[in-house]
Amino acid sequence: MSNEQIVWDQALIEKYNYSGPRYTSYPTALEFHEAFTPAEFDMACAQYPERNLSLYVHIPFCHKLCYYCGCNKIITRHQHKADQYLDALEQEIRQRSALLGERTVSQLHWGGGTPTFLTKPQVSRLMGLLREQFTFAPDAEISIEVDPREIELDMLDHLRSEGFNRLSIGVQDFNKEVQKLVNREQDEDFIFAMVERARELGFRSTNLDLIYGLPKQTPELFAQTLQQVLTMRPGRLSIFNYAHMPKLFAAQRKIKEADLPQANAKLTILQQTIATLTGAGYQFIGMDHFALPEDELAVAQREGILHRNFQGYTTQGDTDLLGLGVSAISMIGDCYAQNQKELKQYYASVGEKREALWKGVSLDSDDLLRREVIKSLICNFHLDKQAIEQQFGIEFDSYFAEDIELLQTFIDDGLVEVSDNAIDVALKGRLLIRNICMCFDKYLRHRARQQQFSRVI
Repeated sequence: MSNEQIVWDQALIEKYNYSGPRYTSYPTALEFHEAFTPAEFDMACAQYPERNLSLYVHIPFCHKLCYYCGCNKIITRHQHKADQYLDALEQEIRQRSALLGERTVSQLHWGGGTPTFLTKPQVSRLMGLLREQFTFAPDAEISIEVDPREIELDMLDHLRSEGFNRLSIGVQDFNKEVQKLVNREQDEDFIFAMVERARELGFRSTNLDLIYGLPKQTPELFAQTLQQVLTMRPGRLSIFNYAHMPKLFAAQRKIKEADLPQANAKLTILQQTIATLTGAGYQFIGMDHFALPEDELAVAQREGILHRNFQGYTTQGDTDLLGLGVSAISMIGDCYAQNQKELKQYYASVGEKREALWKGVSLDSDDLLRREVIKSLICNFHLDKQAIEQQFGIEFDSYFAEDIELLQTFIDDGLVEVSDNAIDVALKGRLLIRNICMCFDKYLRHRARQQQFSRVI
């Protein structure tokens, strides 16, 4: 797929601008239930023994509270709390490696919270344990999320010496007023120095995270942030839409609704961002992601082999994902499973059972089929009907008759093209890919029907 300019149709974007899942999984986490058992998890671990393993480790601690944040985190200045956490994590890792330790780890990601809350000795302890319990591929992708406010530059040297080869740095916005209003003031020069240091140390890729829709952001101010980011030329950019849900996330109550940009201003910011980044040579991967054409994500998308999991877009789709730590999610075999979300429960569960399973879901044949359809569309904007028919032994148009009916409004609006052999998302439909995927979501069927009929009336 070439890096063609995304076509912008404001009226259509406003028409379809309703909420929907991000499809980091199908079924989504809303379908997880507590009746899911450790025995189901163990069976799933044995289901595809030939698959490589992708590891995700959740470090929940942060030094400071960012008001916009909806992640599972614990704000503390007490470093010893990380030692206690690593003790529990060690028990969980040892138990899980007994099930999966024969597999080759081709990918490892530390997320949070703030993984760089850990000191250098703590980083080494955890990395040493993982290498002791699992076999890593020589070219494994090893990445970590970094908060540039509470870190010394030489921590990058330490991370590199421990085998990390990818960084994701939270920037959000360079504007000082915006930073103050979300309690995330940071040194811009230091971020530039970090990106440069990562290059010197031979990190394969650096991703920068930005957020649009924060208090006091305007299209003009965000454009300035983008220009500063472009001077660093990171391999990847994630530009997330801020979702203001103060009932769900207490910290967001500290943000004044009156300070938030209006919907039309947010759309303008998004429009300008896409035009600026694609104009600067970045490939629009989809949803909120951009990558330079030579980046592995961009290459995988052009070759039609891009995948998506709980960490977002990835090149490693044929792996089993094992989540470790509080609230971490696994995609193992034909199931999803999530660890205890509260730290106290996590500690109690690991203490009693050496594992922390909270809830999950086993996928049936229909789930697996729909997951493949949604993944093809959200990753590659293209679906090969015959490939799906051969893989799952179905006749596509009859199996998905109801779904194609729901898709009709998108077809009528020129956002999707359906032929005998394929479904293709038009350039102007790519920004609405979540909505298009919702048509194939059995669990949203009732809601999708209502959406369909409300338009007719």
